[in-house]
Amino acid sequence: MRESDIPLTAMSTPSGMLWEWLVMPQGLKNAPATFNRCVTHLLRLVRDFAPSYFDDMFIPSRAMDGKSEVEMHKEHLRRLFALMRKHKLYANLKKCIFGASEIPVLGCLVGKNGVHPDPGKVRVINE
Repeated sequence: MRESDIPLTAMSTPSGMLWEWLVMPQGLKNAPATFNRCVTHLLRLVRDFAPSYFDDMFIPSRAMDGKSEVEMHKEHLRRLFALMRKHKLYANLKKCIFGASEIPVLGCLVGKNGVHPDPGKVRVINE
């Protein structure tokens, strides 16, 4: 949120306290689209190896230039974290998955062997 917009978010509580939002509240109608546009713009320098989907970021790394997949993944993470630090973006470590061969995305598991349904989701449907 722009610093000049913070006073516009002020609200008074019944106890007389005055509160201001320092970040955009996610309950606003256009907040997800605005956040997505902001993240896409700020992280455009790493788009070639770290695409984003709303507040999710994926870093699929392959071996190249004589470096292993793990070395490339670490390099990509360092570049991404430096950019996030520069723009004051934060990651929720509880939601982060590092160095995985496949990850859950929108009810599916995505990995180097392709996309397939999450067995946990399929089991619920079959039962």
